[in-house]
Order: sequence, then C-alpha cells, then structure tokens
Amino acid sequence: MTQTGVPVRLRTGDPHAETGTASHGSPTMSPERIEDIVAFVHAADARSFTVAAERLGLSRSTVGKRITRLEARLGARLLHRTTRSVTLTDEGANFHGQCAEILEALEAAEAVVTARGIAPSGRLRIELPVSLGRLQVLPVLQRYMRLWPAVRLNVSFSDRYVDLVDEGIDVAVRVGSRVDSNLVTRKVAAHTLVTCAAPDYLARRGTPVTIEDLLDHDCLTFSHGGRPVEWRFRDHGARRTVAVGGPLTSNNAEGLRDLVVAGLGIGQLATFLISDELRDGRLVPILAGHASEGEPLSVVYPVRRLLPPKVTAFVELLVASWQPRPPWDL
Repeated sequence: MTQTGVPVRLRTGDPHAETGTASHGSPTMSPERIEDIVAFVHAADARSFTVAAERLGLSRSTVGKRITRLEARLGARLLHRTTRSVTLTDEGANFHGQCAEILEALEAAEAVVTARGIAPSGRLRIELPVSLGRLQVLPVLQRYMRLWPAVRLNVSFSDRYVDLVDEGIDVAVRVGSRVDSNLVTRKVAAHTLVTCAAPDYLARRGTPVTIEDLLDHDCLTFSHGGRPVEWRFRDHGARRTVAVGGPLTSNNAEGLRDLVVAGLGIGQLATFLISDELRDGRLVPILAGHASEGEPLSVVYPVRRLLPPKVTAFVELLVASWQPRPPWDL
C-alpha cells in the first residue's frame, strides 16, 4: 500500500484484473496502470514531459494522457505543470517515492535474471568529457560494440556537469570526483598535467627554468565556465596554483593542444591528450620537476541495488582497458 492509499500489486492473470478487481475482491495492477505509473515517474524525474517522452519512445501527448489518466484514477493532482517545467505536488512526491522504489526493484529483479548468462542488451546512455571521450573512451566503445552488438549506444559529449539522474544517463566518465549521494564513483585511472611547448617555440623564446619564468612567456590557457583555469604545479612537495596569461584562452582542449604544437605558446595539458605528441617530439615537457597529477578519472553511475549488465560490461571493459596502466602513460 502506498502512502496515498493506492495498492500496488502486479497482475496475476485473473480475468478481472483489467477492471482492477480480482475474483477474491482484492485489487490488482493492470498493464495500463503500470504504463501510467512509468510515465509519471519518468516525467517527475526529468521535470519534463518532453524528456520523459524521449526516454520512453513515446509522443509527448501520450505521456501527458497517461499521467492525466493516473491522476483521475487516484483523484489527486500529482504534478504542477507550467510552460517551462514540471514539479511534484505534495501528494505526487509521496506517490513518486513509493513508485520509484517499486520500479527500481523490478529493474533489479530483471537484471538478476539477465545477468545469468544473457548478453547485455538495450539502450545504454553514456556521457563523456569532450577530449577525453573522443581520444580515449571511443576506442573502448569500439571494442564494446563488437563484444555486445545487442546494445544500442547513445553517447553525448560535454564538459559541463551533467545530472545523471535528472537526464536519464546510465553511466558517465568524468575528470575529477564530485561527491553525490545519488551516484557511485569509481576511480579508474590517473593522468599528469604536463607543461610543454613545441621545439620551435623554445628555440625562439628559450626554455623556462622556474615557474616564475612563465610570466615572460606566451601561455595558452584552458577556460572553464568562462574563466581561465590556473596552472597546477608541485613546488617543494606542496601543491601550487599559478594564474598565467598570454595571447589566447580556449574552452576546447584539443584546439589548445594544436596551437601549442604549432609553436604559438606554452600549454599545460593532460597526458591523455598529448601522449602521442610527447612520444614523437612534437611537444617537449618543461618544468618536469614541478609536474602535478591531474584530477582522477572516474566512472560514475546512479546508485542501484544491482547494475544492469549493459552498464557492468562497460565499466569492466573500461577498467580492463585503463588498468593497471592507461594507454597514455609515458
């Protein structure tokens, strides 16, 4: 029994189930009622009928009709609708909590069966940082697609912080760790921030010997949220950040790398971005004694009792591909 007084039982096959009353007088759950609840939970989680419709493969009007039908059956308004958003009423919040738990339990039960020898399948939604994703995760996804052809991948690239639960993302790879009680965070690899320049630039301008020497050089910086990111160093065993300046800042790390390779300035870039350029000499590390470790690379996914096989398979393949030594290690 939910907090709203609506009993929730799965249909038993009784011919009276379609009307919601079994022969012994107790109510059952018809497929139509389950569909309405699923639509409601998705709309509440996404705060949007449109997003819920996309996740369920339905039209927006169908989602709206199912929720309206659910509200009429319960005799209670579950959602406040505006032209821009959807929010839960008090009754809706109580009902949503109970329904979400039941649906999660059903997913977990299904996952238990699927995990027993059935190959991963279904749609897997993945969120990736732009440069790390393109350069280092896509090769892993190529292997994943060959191993599990029944999985359909939906891959998004973004350097913004994405709310996985709100946006219906199954799993994400992130640079850095951010505490979130709704997510499981697993560190999968490390990387180093390398201050570097092209041989041509160093021949023209000389090689910095100290951190302070950078003030006399053209430093090309990465920007995040519209602000240049300070460079990080290890200085006498302590972490030190320095605000450097120069002729250019960019929010695209690969574009920044290309400009540094072209000899237009000094950059501080992650090894997962420039390992090939360092190996073949197109970039030369400087201030190596002050190199700092970057933020850990992590795989994150929503907290669940049991991960679906499609997520487990991706996480395991990523870990196997990046441990004990990632491909960008020098």
